[in-house]
Amino acid sequence: MKAIDRAVTKFCYKHPNFGIRNLMIYLVAGSGIVYVFAMMDTTGTLLSYISFNPRLILRGQVWRLLTFVFMPSSSGPFWEIVALYFYYFIGSNLERNWGAGRFTIYYFSGVLLNIVFGFISYYAAAAALTDPSIAELLVGSMMTPQYLNLSMFFAFASIWPDAIVRIFFFIPIKMKWAAWLDAAVFAAGIIGNMPAFPFNLLPVIGILNFFLFCWGNLRINLRRDRSYSKTRGEFRNAVHRSQNEERIQGYRHKCEVCGRTDVSDPDLEFRYCSRCQGYHCYCVDHINSHIHHTE
Repeated sequence: MKAIDRAVTKFCYKHPNFGIRNLMIYLVAGSGIVYVFAMMDTTGTLLSYISFNPRLILRGQVWRLLTFVFMPSSSGPFWEIVALYFYYFIGSNLERNWGAGRFTIYYFSGVLLNIVFGFISYYAAAAALTDPSIAELLVGSMMTPQYLNLSMFFAFASIWPDAIVRIFFFIPIKMKWAAWLDAAVFAAGIIGNMPAFPFNLLPVIGILNFFLFCWGNLRINLRRDRSYSKTRGEFRNAVHRSQNEERIQGYRHKCEVCGRTDVSDPDLEFRYCSRCQGYHCYCVDHINSHIHHTE
Protein backbone atom coordinates (compact mmCIF):
# COMPACT_ATOMS: atom_id res chain seq x y z
CA MET A 1 0.00 0.00 0.00
CA LYS A 2 2.81 2.40 0.83
CA ALA A 3 4.50 1.53 -2.48
CA ILE A 4 1.31 2.34 -4.39
CA ASP A 5 0.90 5.60 -2.52
CA ARG A 6 4.51 6.62 -3.25
CA ALA A 7 4.16 5.66 -6.91
CA VAL A 8 0.99 7.75 -7.30
CA THR A 9 2.58 10.71 -5.50
CA LYS A 10 5.67 10.49 -7.70
CA PHE A 11 3.59 10.22 -10.87
CA CYS A 12 1.45 13.23 -9.97
CA TYR A 13 4.58 15.24 -9.14
CA LYS A 14 6.10 14.47 -12.54
CA HIS A 15 2.81 15.12 -14.39
CA PRO A 16 1.24 18.19 -12.71
CA ASN A 17 -1.29 18.63 -15.51
CA PHE A 18 -2.62 15.09 -15.32
CA GLY A 19 -6.18 14.56 -14.13
CA ILE A 20 -9.71 15.74 -14.75
CA ARG A 21 -10.29 19.01 -12.97
CA ASN A 22 -13.65 19.35 -11.20
CA LEU A 23 -14.28 15.66 -11.79
CA MET A 24 -17.09 15.52 -9.25
CA ILE A 25 -19.07 18.17 -11.15
CA TYR A 26 -19.17 15.88 -14.20
CA LEU A 27 -19.98 12.79 -12.14
CA VAL A 28 -22.72 14.45 -10.09
CA ALA A 29 -24.22 16.25 -13.10
CA GLY A 30 -24.20 13.03 -15.14
CA SER A 31 -25.79 11.07 -12.32
CA GLY A 32 -28.46 13.72 -11.84
CA ILE A 33 -29.32 13.80 -15.55
CA VAL A 34 -29.54 10.01 -15.73
CA TYR A 35 -31.76 9.95 -12.64
CA VAL A 36 -34.18 12.48 -14.13
CA PHE A 37 -34.44 10.67 -17.45
CA ALA A 38 -34.72 7.29 -15.72
CA MET A 39 -37.73 8.58 -13.77
CA MET A 40 -39.41 9.57 -17.04
CA ASP A 41 -38.48 6.30 -18.75
CA THR A 42 -41.06 3.89 -17.32
CA THR A 43 -39.83 1.06 -19.56
CA GLY A 44 -36.33 1.06 -18.06
CA THR A 45 -34.73 1.23 -21.51
CA LEU A 46 -32.20 3.93 -20.56
CA LEU A 47 -30.84 2.03 -17.56
CA SER A 48 -30.69 -1.20 -19.59
CA TYR A 49 -28.35 0.57 -22.05
CA ILE A 50 -25.93 1.98 -19.47
CA SER A 51 -25.87 -0.76 -16.81
CA PHE A 52 -22.88 -3.04 -16.32
CA ASN A 53 -23.25 -6.24 -18.34
CA PRO A 54 -20.09 -8.30 -18.99
CA ARG A 55 -21.66 -10.37 -21.77
CA LEU A 56 -22.70 -7.30 -23.76
CA ILE A 57 -19.42 -5.52 -23.04
CA LEU A 58 -17.52 -8.39 -24.64
CA ARG A 59 -19.86 -8.10 -27.63
CA GLY A 60 -18.77 -4.53 -28.26
CA GLN A 61 -20.88 -2.36 -25.92
CA VAL A 62 -17.76 -1.01 -24.25
CA TRP A 63 -19.44 2.21 -23.11
CA ARG A 64 -20.91 0.21 -20.25
CA LEU A 65 -17.43 0.13 -18.66
CA LEU A 66 -17.92 3.81 -17.84
CA THR A 67 -21.63 4.55 -17.93
CA PHE A 68 -22.41 2.28 -14.99
CA VAL A 69 -20.91 4.97 -12.71
CA PHE A 70 -23.97 7.08 -13.50
CA MET A 71 -26.44 4.38 -12.42
CA PRO A 72 -28.79 5.92 -9.83
CA SER A 73 -29.70 4.36 -6.51
CA SER A 74 -33.17 3.11 -5.77
CA SER A 75 -33.89 5.98 -3.35
CA GLY A 76 -36.43 8.74 -3.89
CA PRO A 77 -35.66 12.17 -5.39
CA PHE A 78 -34.97 13.85 -2.03
CA TRP A 79 -32.42 11.26 -0.92
CA GLU A 80 -30.82 11.25 -4.36
CA ILE A 81 -30.31 15.01 -4.12
CA VAL A 82 -28.86 14.69 -0.61
CA ALA A 83 -26.51 11.90 -1.72
CA LEU A 84 -25.30 13.79 -4.79
CA TYR A 85 -24.72 16.92 -2.69
CA PHE A 86 -22.57 15.02 -0.19
CA TYR A 87 -20.67 13.23 -2.96
CA TYR A 88 -19.85 16.59 -4.53
CA PHE A 89 -18.90 18.14 -1.17
CA ILE A 90 -16.59 15.26 -0.23
CA GLY A 91 -15.09 14.74 -3.68
CA SER A 92 -14.41 18.41 -4.41
CA ASN A 93 -12.62 18.83 -1.06
CA LEU A 94 -10.52 15.74 -1.69
CA GLU A 95 -9.55 17.10 -5.10
CA ARG A 96 -8.51 20.43 -3.58
CA ASN A 97 -6.40 18.62 -0.99
CA TRP A 98 -4.87 15.95 -3.24
CA GLY A 99 -4.86 17.69 -6.58
CA ALA A 100 -6.79 16.73 -9.70
CA GLY A 101 -4.28 14.04 -10.68
CA ARG A 102 -4.35 12.05 -7.46
CA PHE A 103 -8.12 12.34 -7.09
CA THR A 104 -8.66 11.20 -10.68
CA ILE A 105 -6.42 8.18 -10.11
CA TYR A 106 -8.23 7.43 -6.85
CA TYR A 107 -11.67 7.47 -8.42
CA PHE A 108 -10.87 5.59 -11.60
CA SER A 109 -8.81 2.99 -9.80
CA GLY A 110 -12.02 2.33 -7.87
CA VAL A 111 -13.89 2.09 -11.17
CA LEU A 112 -11.30 -0.39 -12.45
CA LEU A 113 -11.56 -2.50 -9.29
CA ASN A 114 -15.35 -2.51 -9.69
CA ILE A 115 -15.02 -3.67 -13.31
CA VAL A 116 -12.69 -6.53 -12.40
CA PHE A 117 -14.95 -7.54 -9.53
CA GLY A 118 -18.01 -7.35 -11.79
CA PHE A 119 -16.53 -9.70 -14.41
CA ILE A 120 -15.31 -12.21 -11.82
CA SER A 121 -18.61 -12.19 -9.92
CA TYR A 122 -20.68 -12.44 -13.09
CA TYR A 123 -18.91 -15.53 -14.40
CA ALA A 124 -18.82 -17.13 -10.95
CA ALA A 125 -22.58 -16.61 -10.59
CA ALA A 126 -23.31 -17.69 -14.18
CA ALA A 127 -21.44 -20.94 -13.61
CA ALA A 128 -23.42 -21.65 -10.42
CA LEU A 129 -26.87 -20.76 -11.80
CA THR A 130 -28.86 -22.75 -14.30
CA ASP A 131 -30.05 -19.55 -15.99
CA PRO A 132 -27.18 -17.11 -16.84
CA SER A 133 -29.69 -14.30 -17.40
CA ILE A 134 -30.23 -14.18 -13.62
CA ALA A 135 -26.53 -13.39 -13.23
CA GLU A 136 -26.96 -10.55 -15.73
CA LEU A 137 -29.85 -9.10 -13.74
CA LEU A 138 -27.86 -9.35 -10.51
CA VAL A 139 -24.74 -7.70 -11.89
CA GLY A 140 -26.80 -4.97 -13.54
CA SER A 141 -28.62 -4.10 -10.31
CA MET A 142 -25.68 -4.43 -7.91
CA MET A 143 -22.97 -2.70 -9.95
CA THR A 144 -23.63 0.93 -9.08
CA PRO A 145 -21.16 3.62 -7.91
CA GLN A 146 -22.75 3.79 -4.45
CA TYR A 147 -19.94 2.13 -2.49
CA LEU A 148 -17.23 3.73 -4.59
CA ASN A 149 -18.69 7.15 -3.78
CA LEU A 150 -19.22 6.26 -0.13
CA SER A 151 -15.56 5.23 0.14
CA MET A 152 -14.72 8.91 -0.34
CA PHE A 153 -16.28 9.54 3.09
CA PHE A 154 -13.57 7.31 4.62
CA ALA A 155 -10.88 9.21 2.69
CA PHE A 156 -12.29 12.56 3.84
CA ALA A 157 -12.47 11.39 7.46
CA SER A 158 -8.86 10.14 7.36
CA ILE A 159 -7.70 13.64 6.40
CA TRP A 160 -10.12 15.79 8.42
CA PRO A 161 -11.41 13.53 11.22
CA ASP A 162 -12.63 16.44 13.37
CA ALA A 163 -14.35 18.36 10.58
CA ILE A 164 -18.03 19.01 11.22
CA VAL A 165 -20.66 18.05 8.66
CA ARG A 166 -24.40 18.42 8.99
CA ILE A 167 -26.50 15.35 8.38
CA PHE A 168 -29.83 16.30 6.76
CA PHE A 169 -28.31 19.83 6.63
CA PHE A 170 -28.85 20.59 10.34
CA ILE A 171 -27.52 17.75 12.56
CA PRO A 172 -23.79 18.46 13.27
CA ILE A 173 -21.47 15.47 13.51
CA LYS A 174 -17.72 14.98 13.29
CA MET A 175 -16.47 13.22 10.18
CA LYS A 176 -14.81 10.43 12.16
CA TRP A 177 -18.21 9.49 13.63
CA ALA A 178 -19.89 9.89 10.24
CA ALA A 179 -17.31 7.44 8.90
CA TRP A 180 -18.52 4.87 11.45
CA LEU A 181 -22.06 5.37 10.17
CA ASP A 182 -20.67 4.89 6.68
CA ALA A 183 -19.02 1.65 7.83
CA ALA A 184 -22.40 0.48 9.13
CA VAL A 185 -23.88 1.06 5.66
CA PHE A 186 -21.09 -1.05 4.16
CA ALA A 187 -21.68 -3.84 6.69
CA ALA A 188 -25.44 -3.73 6.04
CA GLY A 189 -24.78 -3.99 2.31
CA ILE A 190 -22.68 -7.12 2.79
CA ILE A 191 -24.97 -8.84 5.30
CA GLY A 192 -28.30 -7.73 3.87
CA ASN A 193 -27.46 -8.95 0.37
CA MET A 194 -26.12 -12.36 1.34
CA PRO A 195 -28.54 -14.14 -1.04
CA ALA A 196 -26.90 -12.26 -3.92
CA PHE A 197 -23.44 -13.69 -3.17
CA PRO A 198 -20.81 -12.92 -4.50
CA PHE A 199 -22.23 -9.55 -5.59
CA ASN A 200 -22.82 -8.63 -1.94
CA LEU A 201 -19.05 -8.31 -1.54
CA LEU A 202 -19.03 -5.14 -3.67
CA PRO A 203 -18.61 -2.90 -0.57
CA VAL A 204 -15.27 -4.61 0.07
CA ILE A 205 -14.00 -3.16 -3.21
CA GLY A 206 -14.76 0.37 -2.01
CA ILE A 207 -12.91 -0.31 1.25
CA LEU A 208 -9.95 -1.78 -0.66
CA ASN A 209 -9.65 1.34 -2.80
CA PHE A 210 -9.68 3.48 0.35
CA PHE A 211 -6.92 1.44 2.01
CA LEU A 212 -4.75 1.58 -1.12
CA PHE A 213 -4.67 5.36 -1.06
CA CYS A 214 -5.32 6.39 2.55
CA TRP A 215 -3.62 3.78 4.74
CA GLY A 216 -0.89 6.27 5.70
CA ASN A 217 -3.39 8.89 6.91
CA LEU A 218 -5.33 6.22 8.77
CA ARG A 219 -2.24 5.03 10.64
CA ILE A 220 -1.35 8.60 11.61
CA ASN A 221 -4.86 9.20 12.97
CA LEU A 222 -4.85 5.95 14.94
CA ARG A 223 -1.49 6.80 16.55
CA ARG A 224 -2.70 10.32 17.30
CA ASP A 225 -5.90 9.05 18.92
CA ARG A 226 -3.94 6.60 21.09
CA SER A 227 -1.56 9.37 22.14
CA TYR A 228 -4.46 11.72 22.85
CA SER A 229 -6.26 9.09 24.91
CA LYS A 230 -3.11 8.45 26.94
CA THR A 231 -2.51 12.16 27.54
CA ARG A 232 -6.15 12.73 28.48
CA GLY A 233 -6.00 9.83 30.96
CA GLU A 234 -2.81 11.17 32.53
CA PHE A 235 -4.33 14.64 32.83
CA ARG A 236 -7.52 13.23 34.40
CA ASN A 237 -5.48 11.25 36.95
CA ALA A 238 -3.40 14.33 37.78
CA VAL A 239 -6.58 16.37 38.32
CA HIS A 240 -7.87 13.73 40.73
CA ARG A 241 -4.58 13.78 42.63
CA SER A 242 -4.66 17.56 42.84
CA GLN A 243 -8.23 17.53 44.11
CA ASN A 244 -7.32 14.96 46.77
CA GLU A 245 -4.37 17.07 47.88
CA GLU A 246 -6.64 20.10 48.03
CA ARG A 247 -9.06 18.33 50.35
CA ILE A 248 -6.25 17.00 52.56
CA GLN A 249 -3.96 20.04 52.72
CA GLY A 250 -6.56 22.80 52.60
CA TYR A 251 -5.30 24.76 49.57
CA ARG A 252 -6.29 24.66 45.92
CA HIS A 253 -3.20 25.96 44.11
CA LYS A 254 0.48 25.51 44.98
CA CYS A 255 3.48 26.69 42.99
CA GLU A 256 5.80 23.77 42.30
CA VAL A 257 8.85 26.08 42.32
CA CYS A 258 8.43 28.32 45.37
CA GLY A 259 5.77 26.37 47.25
CA ARG A 260 3.44 29.32 47.82
CA THR A 261 -0.28 28.51 47.86
CA ASP A 262 -3.54 30.35 47.45
CA VAL A 263 -3.92 30.04 51.24
CA SER A 264 -0.55 31.56 52.17
CA ASP A 265 -0.84 34.22 49.43
CA PRO A 266 -4.55 34.82 48.70
CA ASP A 267 -3.83 37.61 46.17
CA LEU A 268 -1.27 35.60 44.20
CA GLU A 269 -2.30 34.35 40.74
CA PHE A 270 -1.57 30.79 39.65
CA ARG A 271 -1.39 29.19 36.20
CA TYR A 272 -1.11 25.67 34.79
CA CYS A 273 1.60 25.09 32.20
CA SER A 274 0.37 23.74 28.86
CA ARG A 275 3.89 22.71 27.81
CA CYS A 276 4.46 20.43 30.80
CA GLN A 277 3.32 16.85 30.53
CA GLY A 278 0.72 16.33 33.21
CA TYR A 279 -1.03 18.79 35.52
CA HIS A 280 1.53 21.25 37.01
CA CYS A 281 0.75 24.53 38.76
CA TYR A 282 2.97 27.61 39.02
CA CYS A 283 2.59 31.11 40.37
CA VAL A 284 2.81 34.06 37.98
CA ASP A 285 6.44 34.60 38.99
CA HIS A 286 7.49 31.14 37.80
CA ILE A 287 5.00 30.19 35.06
CA ASN A 288 7.51 31.33 32.40
CA SER A 289 10.73 30.52 34.22
CA HIS A 290 10.53 26.84 35.23
CA ILE A 291 11.85 23.59 33.80
CA HIS A 292 9.13 21.84 31.88
CA HIS A 293 8.13 18.34 32.94
CA THR A 294 8.54 15.73 30.22
CA GLU A 295 7.41 12.65 32.17
